[in-house]
Amino acid sequence: MSDALSALRLPWKVKMMLTAIAVGTDICGRPDVSVNRFLANLMDFKSPPLKKPKNGVKSFDVTVDASRNLWFRLYFPSSESTSESLPLIFYFHGGGFVYMAPDSKLLDDFCQSLAREIHAVVISVNYRLAPENKCPCQYEDSFDVLKFIDGEGSSFEGLPANVDLKRCFVAGDSAGGNIAHHMILKSGDHEFRKLEIIGLIAIQPFFGGEERTESDIRLIKAPLSTIDRTDWYWKAFLPEGFDRDHPSVNIFGPKSVDISNVRFPAIKVVVGGLDPLIDWQKRYYEGLKKSGKEAYLTEYPNAFHSFYGFPELPEWSEFIKDVADFIAAQCKKQSS
Repeated sequence: MSDALSALRLPWKVKMMLTAIAVGTDICGRPDVSVNRFLANLMDFKSPPLKKPKNGVKSFDVTVDASRNLWFRLYFPSSESTSESLPLIFYFHGGGFVYMAPDSKLLDDFCQSLAREIHAVVISVNYRLAPENKCPCQYEDSFDVLKFIDGEGSSFEGLPANVDLKRCFVAGDSAGGNIAHHMILKSGDHEFRKLEIIGLIAIQPFFGGEERTESDIRLIKAPLSTIDRTDWYWKAFLPEGFDRDHPSVNIFGPKSVDISNVRFPAIKVVVGGLDPLIDWQKRYYEGLKKSGKEAYLTEYPNAFHSFYGFPELPEWSEFIKDVADFIAAQCKKQSS
């Protein structure tokens, strides 16, 4: 075990939450790679949209396609002057492609923080979950929300008039970071009429491969993202017959897609020193750089997988500031 991991001291509330999440996901995920969805939903505490401002933020839900339960929750700062244009963040949640939704309390609290602290409009996407819905359903649902906002959705009632569709970002944590990357790949074959994506924010993105990396082994007892759990998630996500070198998983692996000619915006990759996935995430960053992309890496040495969900941690405020600075820098570059 890593010395840093053994020395990690967490607030009791964070320890309890991590334990509850780990136990809950292990109980709900069956050996045959199916999910006890009733129990998973029972354990996933929900938050309603904010019809009245809470700490300077309001939110509401919008249905895109009821037949596949495709919807999103939109957050915006309620106290902002309408004369100040706001960037738009399309946010894709984590959960191994298997768990959570925009109304999950942990995610809802986090997206409220993004809207409030960054002064942005946030669209948190509810995509279909695995294993009931295999890859590429998650990518298709997420991209359809981008197309919805680019089309008829850009004028729906409630969308803040001061949102700037030319200053859009795709962002996500863990599995959502994986989705955010694939939104850029899909954008390469699509011409948006109104949207312009100027940044990608991959927060501890969920990538992998058949190989066992040094961090996979060294951090085998890290919170949440153990080898056993991540292997199970990949089996749940991937179509039958595919392994972890699938191009959706191993972005720069033996079966990967050449992205050198794909137009990417600036990319912010956030990693944690106590996340077993860090080696894969750094390979992602290095692959982007080798492909000629504008990529930035930020590492928090004592951060475990999903640290961003816990404002009690010392890294949280620094993380929010780093993301805000990245967004501000790309907006400034775009307007100059």
